[in-house]
Amino acid sequence: MKRENYYRAFGVYGICPQKGKLLLINKNVGPYINRYDLPGGRLEDGESLLQGIHREFFEETGFYIEVKKNLGVVDFIIPWDWRKVTHVHHIAVFYLVTLTGGGFNDPEQFENQDSNGALWVPIAELTIDNASPLVLKAVEWLETRKFGMDVNKFEKWHVKTD
Repeated sequence: MKRENYYRAFGVYGICPQKGKLLLINKNVGPYINRYDLPGGRLEDGESLLQGIHREFFEETGFYIEVKKNLGVVDFIIPWDWRKVTHVHHIAVFYLVTLTGGGFNDPEQFENQDSNGALWVPIAELTIDNASPLVLKAVEWLETRKFGMDVNKFEKWHVKTD
């Protein structure tokens, strides 16, 4: 039996709803590849949470934001067969944000970009088959205004390679 080995990821993510849609990115690497994901990601050395969400959101979408509210922290555990890793333990800080300027950017603006660009996606079209766990949690928050405190485990998660 293969020994479980967890990769821990920590990041900041923006929920930007508008007219029944969410501003999302097309993920092109990692366990959420070929799915919609929230704009955001890991912090750079010495960067605060707020600095990180502003930078990540702009890099991945091209939009400047105003952070309206810190919504909370949620953790996810999903299977991921990558190198010696068996699972990802993803810890996400969620912010409600609004756009203040900018516009859709070129997704290949810098090396190692993990997004194939941003787009508006109708909330009603987001499912476990096309969206990351972060997006699904954002939709849940938009519907209930709650996150809950339990870890979100996705035992039957599969990485989409097509």
